[in-house]
Amino acid sequence: MNYDIVIVGLSITSSWGNGHATTYRSLARGLAGRGHRVLFLEHDTPWYAENRDTPQPPGTTTRLYSSFEELIERFEAVIRDARLVILGSYVQDGARVGDWVTSVARGRTAFYDIDTPVTLAKFARGDFEYLSPKLIPQFSMYLSFTGGPTLKRLETQYRSPMARAFYCAVNPQMYANAPALEAKFDLGYLGTYSEDRQPSLDRLLLDTARRRRHGQFIVAGPQYPDSIAWPRNVERVEHLAPDRHAWFYGSQRFTLNITRRDMIAAG
Repeated sequence: MNYDIVIVGLSITSSWGNGHATTYRSLARGLAGRGHRVLFLEHDTPWYAENRDTPQPPGTTTRLYSSFEELIERFEAVIRDARLVILGSYVQDGARVGDWVTSVARGRTAFYDIDTPVTLAKFARGDFEYLSPKLIPQFSMYLSFTGGPTLKRLETQYRSPMARAFYCAVNPQMYANAPALEAKFDLGYLGTYSEDRQPSLDRLLLDTARRRRHGQFIVAGPQYPDSIAWPRNVERVEHLAPDRHAWFYGSQRFTLNITRRDMIAAG
């Protein structure tokens, strides 16, 4: 089968500690609804394999590969012939994959950065984990979760031919028909543990829960260390699949959103 859009991304099959999955699933579904044939290529890893909440997302054909070498061997033809190939941020061996994609693909290529401020902060430290600055001009376009002055910087400092804001995608069918819920929790937060974000979570939610002992709070997300002393009135959910997001947010009076320092600095 020929695919007109191929996406090489972090993970679409598992949302465990992975906010990329929700965007990729919604994007693929939307593209399919417009008549596109979408192939998603995902590096198979143990931590996502153990937590696959959507093994075959609707709207896309999903294929797993175990190594960079297998990616080349199995999928070079579809990469070459696709009208558009999108490489996402945080893909394992991303810099190697990007160099290969931009040299093989005959159609358009795009780097989709769901973590733009983090990427640029990595560049400043000489960290080219999933993208190197020299690769940016080789992509036809740079799709960024961050807009504003960052786009100009990508074009002038890093020589992207075209940098455009491309924000989160959402599946409205998953949320539009959610029933009205009575607020069970005063305040809630959804996010994977991050050393960068934890001081804000401590100050804004955990300290509040300790002071407001009659209140009810909830924190969902994996990888929090055992050393955290959770107040008794804070409910913990280790993994919250996207199909429970509507329940999660609908059960709260207020929702806390915390982002990384690099993203705050970028506005």
